[in-house]
Amino acid sequence: MSKIADAICAGKIAGAAILAASIAGCSGAGAPRTPAAAADAVFINGKVVTVDARSSVAQALAVKDGKFLAVGTSDSVMSHAGPATRVIDLKGRTVIPGLADSHLHAVGGGPGIDLSATRSLAQLLGKVSEAAKAAAPGEVLISNSDWHEAQLKEQRLPTADELETAAPGVPVILVRGGHSYFLNNTALSKYGITAATPVPPGGSVPRAASGRLTGELTGNAKRLAALPPARPITLATLEAQQRKLNEYGLTSIRIPGTTVAAYRQFQALRDSGRATVRYSILFRPAGLADFRSSVVDAGIKQNEGDEWVKVWGIKISVDGGFEGGRMTRPYAGAMGKGGTYYGLQTIPQAVFDEYVAEINRAGWRAAVHAVGDAGVDQVLQGFEKANAEHDLTRDGWTIEHAFITRPDQYPRIRAMNLRLSVQDHLYLAAPVLKRYWGAERAARVTPLKTYLDQRFMLAGGTDSPVIPVNPFWAMYHFLTRDTISDGVYGADEAVSSRDAVLRLMTINNAILTDEAAIKGSIEAGKLADFVVLSADYLDIPAAEVKDLTALATYVGGQEVYRASAF
Repeated sequence: MSKIADAICAGKIAGAAILAASIAGCSGAGAPRTPAAAADAVFINGKVVTVDARSSVAQALAVKDGKFLAVGTSDSVMSHAGPATRVIDLKGRTVIPGLADSHLHAVGGGPGIDLSATRSLAQLLGKVSEAAKAAAPGEVLISNSDWHEAQLKEQRLPTADELETAAPGVPVILVRGGHSYFLNNTALSKYGITAATPVPPGGSVPRAASGRLTGELTGNAKRLAALPPARPITLATLEAQQRKLNEYGLTSIRIPGTTVAAYRQFQALRDSGRATVRYSILFRPAGLADFRSSVVDAGIKQNEGDEWVKVWGIKISVDGGFEGGRMTRPYAGAMGKGGTYYGLQTIPQAVFDEYVAEINRAGWRAAVHAVGDAGVDQVLQGFEKANAEHDLTRDGWTIEHAFITRPDQYPRIRAMNLRLSVQDHLYLAAPVLKRYWGAERAARVTPLKTYLDQRFMLAGGTDSPVIPVNPFWAMYHFLTRDTISDGVYGADEAVSSRDAVLRLMTINNAILTDEAAIKGSIEAGKLADFVVLSADYLDIPAAEVKDLTALATYVGGQEVYRASAF
């Protein structure tokens, strides 16, 4: 046996990339041997947080053919090192399963004016002004959606007049999240929107105290301003997004609402061999007729796909977002309009009931966006009617977000075995939500500890680009209830268990997508998706969780991201 191999067997070195040709002779008796199953790579001398059923912590793991071959002590895992095995010394670093996001639309807000780095109204309006100076004649300027007024020093939205001053005579539409547009006066004129324009049901066109339009279109009122056609999703776009996701340790995402055309692009990415993220796809038809024509008639089946691209189901929304979550109590302050504004119902109850019943009859399942407790009531009624006709309790039907709920709703959620997809919206938007809903309601947004105490199946995410994609920010917020700019909201809803929060972002996401048998934890036989962290998630102070980064990310045992520090 070589001197290097002697040292490895003695546990003195485990070099960062030592080829196991030097190791093949390791054995207690000193006789050469060949492992029963030679690994492609072994990672030793680490802290491997497996997230298995026992929440085991190991020292090492072995990978073969894209799957975990073994997990255990460094000595036991080294028994799988053969002549061609790579040996990577983790040097005490922490490894967790590949992170997953239960509700991620895109990384960043897509093309358009990038407002993500603005921190004041002056900076935001300056970006708009720069774009206006470079605009072609007749061009409608669109922002991407990766921004929120809570990131601004003033913590308020720009008005139509302010946007007009920044871009005089150039139509501007700022897109924020998935529920609101903000137009300047030129854009309002272009689309013929005035104070006398009828407001579509399920929409809102707010006015200032003077009666002038603020420029905001919320919910179904967005239909009044047709955006220019979106650029088609390309493989290059998807690859760029994958690189960013992998930098955050994300290896699986669930896309809550896309088109069949986009689905085909995800399949093409997989078929090209360049996929480094696993995708769970939800379609978002325009309604029942579109569901039949674009999905069912296209021959697409529920659960079709493989470990890279798989169809989850259908996405529907019943209420708005921050400005339109439908409540049983009116909004607070000026948003409440004297106790008359309760949020937006974006689809009538009867239409929703028939839609989900038909989805159920067709052998599909639904995930429904519901922010306010009245929105959750609407979802529960529709699901209960569909369930009475055909049992859906084993199919994983899901409520997306569930910001504000009531205890009387919990037995109904449990009776249908519903799952909840939850995100860290409060981390960014806390002061705005307090202004809209009052401090008491804002403190109860996404009551995670209550949901865990109710034993609901929860999967965590970010709702990027509504909220920045960083999964470590989500984990930090779930552990602390701290917010970026306004302190702790609802401290009693903080989750003290590091293990429980990590499960939200790993194995629980795999349960949500019915893939827990193949991924979500570090166990022999599962897909070898894992992350090497910059610090020990289990032991660092909670305040440092938000600063965690991925040093390296592996998908199917292949390194897809490496930081210079690793």
